[in-house]
Amino acid sequence: MKQLLSTASAVAIAGSMMLGLSTAATADQVFNDDVIISFSLCVGNDCVNGESFGFDTIRLKENNLRIGFDDTSNSASFPRNDWEIEVNSSNNGGEEYFAIDDVTGGRTPFRVQAGAPTGSLWIDSAGDVGIGQQTPITEVHITSGDTPTIRLEQDGTSGFTAQTYDIAANETNFFIRDVTNGSRLGFRMRPGAPESSIDIAADGDVGMGTGSPQADLHIRRSNNGPKIALESTGTPDRTWEMVVRDGDGEFAINDLDQPGAEFVFVSSASSSSSFAHGLTIVGSITTSGTTCGTGCDAVFEEGFALPTIEEHAEAMFSQGYLPNVGPTIENAPINLTDKVGRMLNELETAHIYIAQLNDRIVRLEGEREH
Repeated sequence: MKQLLSTASAVAIAGSMMLGLSTAATADQVFNDDVIISFSLCVGNDCVNGESFGFDTIRLKENNLRIGFDDTSNSASFPRNDWEIEVNSSNNGGEEYFAIDDVTGGRTPFRVQAGAPTGSLWIDSAGDVGIGQQTPITEVHITSGDTPTIRLEQDGTSGFTAQTYDIAANETNFFIRDVTNGSRLGFRMRPGAPESSIDIAADGDVGMGTGSPQADLHIRRSNNGPKIALESTGTPDRTWEMVVRDGDGEFAINDLDQPGAEFVFVSSASSSSSFAHGLTIVGSITTSGTTCGTGCDAVFEEGFALPTIEEHAEAMFSQGYLPNVGPTIENAPINLTDKVGRMLNELETAHIYIAQLNDRIVRLEGEREH
């Protein structure tokens, strides 16, 4: 049979149990049936007769507030972990909080400190979670007045080196911060960055300005031409730029520290849709070394075995090319450094022959005058 108690009776029972106001209060009161309380229930040493409950249905009132869940299952096949709801520390000067304790495991997996703002953790009817947000729009929605942040911390407890990163955003950028190493911002994205500023395709190709990269790195711009700047901050500090120029089809490599110093590659379409490729160098070109065939300037050295004009001519015509320059194969790659050096050697040889011929002409003209 269920026993129906009024508020006064319930409070009287609780009070007699806690305060020992009757001779029977020293013994626990056991009800071998359901107990129904019509109004509110107060439990704790500080409950008083005539307690003002307001809208509380159950009130715990004393200086150590705990609700224990003692699972007495004694079969190995049934769960039997004990839990406790804990409110505030029992120590003088201790912290103020609401916590759920895993009593069996000796852990506190959930805790809310006193003073936590409204909406610190909020789950709406769709299951979306708000942190600092009472109307979450996405599965997890974090709101803060200044730089909402997610911290990822590996604390070293599993034997791996401790490392901490922050993922955060504010009015100036979205960034990943390496907290462990001087809070460096290794990755940043500024507000207003265009669509697919960085886009990685399924095959690993990286697009910048395109969502369909066609190469390992594909840079696309709708105007002013795509540019790549390469800057060295050592000694000296130099910056080079690679750019595709709109309108003229040029690809250029520029030395930004020396305006006007550039390599320009030109590709122009003919009416037959074939392409002619050219290279324009504004300034000089310098190579790391030269090859001259028989030796640079060696023809001027004493004792050099210079062929006679007749011997040189015979070799030239029989071989079909200048001896020191060597053959030039049609449509084959040319080593310009080697080729130019050999041409200079051949030019020096030709000038020696010119000088020899001039001496002969002068001598012959002198003999004729006499």
